[in-house]
Amino acid sequence: MTAQRTARPARVPDGPAAQGTRGGASPAPAARTADALAVIADLRRRTRRRLLAVTGGLALLLVGAMAVRVLLGDYTVTIADFVRILRGTVIPGASYIVLEVKLPRALAGALAGFALGASGALFRRTLRNPLASPDILGVTSGAAAAAVLVLTLLGWRGAPMAIAALAGALGAAALILGFARVGRGGGGAAGAIGGQRVIVAGIAIGALGQAIVSGALTLLSTFDLQTAMVWTAGSLNGVTWTRIAWLALALVVLLPVAAWLHRALAPADLGEDLAHGLGAPAGRAGLGALVAGALLAAAATAAVGPLAFVALLSTPIARALAGGRASVGIAGLVGAVVVVLADFVGGELIGDVPLPAGVLTGAVGAPLMLWLLISAARKG
Repeated sequence: MTAQRTARPARVPDGPAAQGTRGGASPAPAARTADALAVIADLRRRTRRRLLAVTGGLALLLVGAMAVRVLLGDYTVTIADFVRILRGTVIPGASYIVLEVKLPRALAGALAGFALGASGALFRRTLRNPLASPDILGVTSGAAAAAVLVLTLLGWRGAPMAIAALAGALGAAALILGFARVGRGGGGAAGAIGGQRVIVAGIAIGALGQAIVSGALTLLSTFDLQTAMVWTAGSLNGVTWTRIAWLALALVVLLPVAAWLHRALAPADLGEDLAHGLGAPAGRAGLGALVAGALLAAAATAAVGPLAFVALLSTPIARALAGGRASVGIAGLVGAVVVVLADFVGGELIGDVPLPAGVLTGAVGAPLMLWLLISAARKG
């Protein structure tokens, strides 16, 4: 008689495994996904709150710096008198100083600094290099070279000189991009974006611009030499309401475009291949960002002269304040605060002879540039 074996049913484990066997998929992956989404949402809220707090704080600091520039100094103005002057009351002496000297310098410094800060943010995100800024890349040197040349050869001053500076900055930017694209196969305009060619070409164009300025200065008369030296140092002295109006108009037109391009290039921070995989038009947006940055720097330089290292200073400070996520607006506000404070310190607090704002920004920016070089070398 053959023994019959009774098959025992397989034991079904209890707990999550049993639920997965009996009732379908386990809820554990869904719970983990929900937790991850909650963490991401919380991180976005914190980042948004920090950006808003930094933006609001910098805006208040800018208003305070402009108030200090207008109300304090060798000639002080009370808040009550300032309000009366703005309402049209003529106060002998005070009205002229406020409306023709102090207020124009404060507004021009804020607008020019904002333009340079925004320009620096665009250049740095596009080229992904801590030294990428319009002053390092020769855009402002091209403006200075064109302005000094028309002063030397044609005797142009004032508005024609500013227009020549604008054309020189744009011409320098075009040369930089043109030389950077030489020899690159494929990719069209996008081929010039993202490598070291733009940096090297910009340094070369900047050196050429400085050589032109040095040579032209030797040919000027004593009067014109003083004019050229003050302008090339980056001075807010003698700025007019007409230049302020043109600079404000340029910002109104260019800043929305700059902000959109800066956001469009965000995936490029993850690398060119991944940016293309995500569908981000890094090449076209990068080229547009360089053009917009050059236009912003050109407008600022045409209005007040080349302000050294403002664009270079603004972006790392903005990134530090915003936790590494600086926007065009934050970088612009930093640049505005830097220029207004530099103009006040150089014009009112140092010695008997006023110093141009560009001298102070250059003095502060040079050590920062060395620090950036050392930091980049350590990371490399």
